[in-house]
Amino acid sequence: MVRLNDSYEYDFYFGASPYTKAMAAELRKNMTIAEKVLWQQLRNNQIGGLKFRRQHPVDIFILDFYCHERKLAIEVDGGIHNQIDQKEWDENRKFELNEFGIKVLRFTNEDVIDRTKEVIKSIKEFLKL
Repeated sequence: MVRLNDSYEYDFYFGASPYTKAMAAELRKNMTIAEKVLWQQLRNNQIGGLKFRRQHPVDIFILDFYCHERKLAIEVDGGIHNQIDQKEWDENRKFELNEFGIKVLRFTNEDVIDRTKEVIKSIKEFLKL
């Protein structure tokens, strides 16, 4: 359980529960192909020397990729994200993450797999690198 007086732990996970943290650990073991492709580009501080984490828990959410230094979430979306109810969920999720000061970039699976260089360029431009 997160102790409120442990501000680093709280700020880093924004109060994520042990269950959410455990789910994130499971998701790290079962990444999609698109997530694996993007992770190869983000890992080991390859983008501007910034550390990205994969499947990072924040409050009740699990972010596909997260840079704490820049408070940037990168989401890789499959076809289900085209459905109206999922779009509403994504917008609400984005709003809640923005309340924590976290910005969200979204890319489709197809963009990540077929246009990896363009996705990385977009991320760098967003980060002003």
